Amino acid sequence: MSLKIRLARGGAKKRPFYSIVIADSRSPRDGRFIEKVGTYNPMLAKDHPERITLKSERLKHWIGVGAVATDRVARFLGDAGLVAKPSYNETPKKSAPKAKAQERAKIEADRAAAAAEAGE
Repeated sequence: MSLKIRLARGGAKKRPFYSIVIADSRSPRDGRFIEKVGTYNPMLAKDHPERITLKSERLKHWIGVGAVATDRVARFLGDAGLVAKPSYNETPKKSAPKAKAQERAKIEADRAAAAAEAGE
């Protein structure tokens, strides 16, 4: 059984509210979980103190047991100082251009460089 620290969505339509939960990785997003360890309310301002609430003692326990945080929750934990802060500048693998698009971009860059050279 692999444990995840992840978000479970609640709230009304167009008014999201998330619980930060410890769950088995195979359980559904909003389904069964082991323990609720915090909340996240994206509708509040970024500097509002109740936007993210965390039970740091319980989170430390679960991280020690081997629970792995999802990308979004890892950012919250990094901001709270519970884990090492993930780097924000990296492009996620999912959204990175695929092989053909990278090839096309390289060809376009080569053409632009050749045009600039010829224009001088």
